Amino acid sequence: MFTKILIANRGEIAVRIIRACKEMGISTVAVYSEADRDALHVNLADESYCIGPAMLKDSYLNMTALIDVAVGSGCQAVHPGYGMLSENPKFAKLCEECNLKFIGPDWRIIEKMGNKDEARKTMRAAGVPIVPGIDSIESIEQAKAAAEKIGYPVIVKAASGGGGKGIRIVESADALDAAIKTAQAEAKSSFGNGALYMEKFLTNVKHVEMQVLADEQGNIITLGERDCSMQRKNQKLIEESPCTVMPENVRKRMRDVTVKAVKTVGYTNAGTIEYLLDRDNNFYFMEMNTRLQVEHSVTEYVSNIDIVKWQIRIAAGMKLIYKQSDVRLHGCAIECRINSEDYKNNFRPSCGKITLLHIPGGPWVRFDTAIYQDYTIPPFYDSMIGKLVVCARDRNEAIRKMQAALCELVIEGVNTNAELAEAIITDEKFVTGRYYTDTLETEIEKVRKGERQTPLAD
Repeated sequence: MFTKILIANRGEIAVRIIRACKEMGISTVAVYSEADRDALHVNLADESYCIGPAMLKDSYLNMTALIDVAVGSGCQAVHPGYGMLSENPKFAKLCEECNLKFIGPDWRIIEKMGNKDEARKTMRAAGVPIVPGIDSIESIEQAKAAAEKIGYPVIVKAASGGGGKGIRIVESADALDAAIKTAQAEAKSSFGNGALYMEKFLTNVKHVEMQVLADEQGNIITLGERDCSMQRKNQKLIEESPCTVMPENVRKRMRDVTVKAVKTVGYTNAGTIEYLLDRDNNFYFMEMNTRLQVEHSVTEYVSNIDIVKWQIRIAAGMKLIYKQSDVRLHGCAIECRINSEDYKNNFRPSCGKITLLHIPGGPWVRFDTAIYQDYTIPPFYDSMIGKLVVCARDRNEAIRKMQAALCELVIEGVNTNAELAEAIITDEKFVTGRYYTDTLETEIEKVRKGERQTPLAD
């Protein structure tokens, strides 16, 4: 087992990893930007090093600085968390070259699955259902011919990256040319790669993902699925496990397909395969996330398995102690992402000093965060400041528990979306489970037109 690990991240996930390491008796090394000098992860780690100015490219994305700290402080491994460099094959390869274990899959797998064109081809070869489309847009003429064949609307997507960048929904042939050009420019700016692919745009679909753990001895288990359909601009807001409307036979088929895909790829460590599930319970491969997910917390609750600890154990060469038959999923877990933003003012980011903080408690209530009272939220990073997670025996009880927890959560000094989250989980669409990836956007548009007072809450 490792004795010292570098956490190449910040915020909530850095704190989460440090806590797991402390419980495992592993020393931790944190890195921070000048803007994060007073951050919680800096104080919780055994050692902390400043690696540059506030901007991401000068600090948390500075591979050379990260490697220098890891090697210089005597680390044997690097945990990238999520986001940042977690799906960067160059960084994973650099760790390998410097005799540091990257806590995640091999860099070659990250590279293969990070290219969505290559990922689609790989999944198709493995027999995984794929949304109709083309793997690579070579020209406007080719794209138009393909779009006519599969039928509008279509969606143009960046071959690399994520986070909703480089994506355009196209309703007609007249709009395709402009959509491709703007998506290409955005993708090149965000990821350094302007390559695009195109799929049929499916409506009334759910975003469902299957969590896996795979060790280096070839053992694979799935830890159930998460419904991540409540989104705005392709950014998840609420996640839950299990997917309440998915029939058991479809769940089993998705699990079997996922295991087959993981075996085909030769994947190790924690990973997630994301699918689109239509109203007829057909599902299609969307992408594979070769890292820890933000929403791993809901899966930990229903499976009673610590995914972060198992990431570390697998990277250290340990064999999974579970067979699939050992995985027993219990109850229902719901997660609300708490963002520092003014959702009533076009979701404008909100920064500043937290003047009052009260975190809800009670059985099966968890708030993963890096904020504390008098902490000042800097303007340079992602707006998510915490994840409120609850678990209960059934979904109705979980909804009530989440409502109570949101009511108890107090964060003063900045605006948050907690009120919006409470409105969503008590709305009929969410309560019945009949919500889709476009539900929240549709309701926000009704607010803009004056047809509703607030999104999902009259």
